[in-house]
Amino acid sequence: MTEQAASAEQVRAVAARAREAAAELAPASRATKDAALHAMADALVDATDAVLAANGRDVDAGRATGMDAGLLDRLTLTAERVAAMAQGLRDVAALPDPVGEVLRGYTQPNGLEIRQVRVPFGVVAMIYEARPNVTVDAAGLALKSGNTALLRGSASAYESNTVLVDVLAAAAEKAGLPRDVVQLVPGTDRSSVGHLLTARGLVDLIIPRGGAGLINYVVENATVPVIETGVGNVHVYVDAAADLDMAERIVVNSKTSRVSVCNSAETLLVHRAVADEFLPRITGALRSAGVVLHGDENFAALDGVESATDEDWAREYLSLDMAARVVADVDEAIAHIRRWSSGHTEAIVTRDLDTARRFVARVDSAAVMVNASTRFTDGGEFGFGAEIGISTQKMHARGPMGLAELTSTKWIVTGDGHTR
Repeated sequence: MTEQAASAEQVRAVAARAREAAAELAPASRATKDAALHAMADALVDATDAVLAANGRDVDAGRATGMDAGLLDRLTLTAERVAAMAQGLRDVAALPDPVGEVLRGYTQPNGLEIRQVRVPFGVVAMIYEARPNVTVDAAGLALKSGNTALLRGSASAYESNTVLVDVLAAAAEKAGLPRDVVQLVPGTDRSSVGHLLTARGLVDLIIPRGGAGLINYVVENATVPVIETGVGNVHVYVDAAADLDMAERIVVNSKTSRVSVCNSAETLLVHRAVADEFLPRITGALRSAGVVLHGDENFAALDGVESATDEDWAREYLSLDMAARVVADVDEAIAHIRRWSSGHTEAIVTRDLDTARRFVARVDSAAVMVNASTRFTDGGEFGFGAEIGISTQKMHARGPMGLAELTSTKWIVTGDGHTR
């Protein structure tokens, strides 16, 4: 499609409407919000044909322009995926409402009652690439947590997102909430993103979800607060004390169950004590799954393994490629991870409790798995329902972000004529 520009005035007008809607949504009861989520889910299922038709136009355009296979997979919707998106809205409706939760409460010696409670941020903007399912996930999580959603998907998903937002907004309005609780940011070129990033005073929080280029652009140019998400240079370390049958299952699952997502493993580290036995085994298993290995001299000595460079250690492939290296011990594995990791997810496979504790204590990533696939770093798998993203920063939220991470807090102080 031809890129469409949007002026700063157009973007700010949408944000201003979102802010007005946020003031109405914030005090809404859980029953009201849940009814709207169910209405949105039903409307989404009813509109499946329209959604798939729009998505088909996006996919055809992406294929015609040579879009990467991984991105095409993220872009593509099916009837099953639409149904799953609708079920995600219902799952969110079933979760506890975070708004109003008391985090701390006490009475001072002078009789003042003090409470810290969860409240919505207000207007949450999402900037994301390719994945139209994020449109639905973000709208649902924002609504349940009392926030209005400003959604800026990529131009490649514009047709899909337009239909999805129209369906969701109409359903929310029919359920008694302002239609502007979910809106698509106008424009498909980068200028509209720039206008959104500087809408300070109208937008309370921006969450970018996509590749390193998108996230870096948002972080470097925003005057609105940002939570960084997503880039996943993820490692699996197979220790000397690993159960090698378990290690094989975890490595293959971490890499191949879905390669286009941020919790897919990109680098394999193997302790040299088990290298002679494990390398031929795991190389064969990964090759059978279609994985191309880029390895150090130990791996590259095996048939079909390419030699790795620093570019491979640093890369988030999002494809059936994987970097691989033999390390002397757990400390060398930790050192490699600290140098190259994006801070998303790392895993260790070991039966040695002390080694596991050492790895967990010294690896500084948002999620650390012990004897489990990296693919479990996911809001749904953590019991959050649909997630808004996976934060790789350390302020406010880290790891999978669900409803609680979409709230701030305020203090409520109740007195009886107290003066200071």
